[in-house]
Amino acid sequence: MHTEQELHTRIAEIVESIVLKKVTVDTPLIASGLVDSLAAVDITLAVESEYGCSIPAPEIAEHMQSVRTLAGYVAAHT
Repeated sequence: MHTEQELHTRIAEIVESIVLKKVTVDTPLIASGLVDSLAAVDITLAVESEYGCSIPAPEIAEHMQSVRTLAGYVAAHT
């Protein structure tokens, strides 16, 4: 079991490694244009691989609003 802070930190690292920009837990990812559809798929695959969870394709945008929302999904499904 990972703490909320650990999830935020590691997921932010994953996002940053793909978009090559710093993000906070509340940075709007898709809405700001920081994450496009290709980056969203890359982030999803990396998070699924790291945490062993599956994010259904139709739900990616919903859960990738920010690092916080993505971490919340991971916490609820691991």
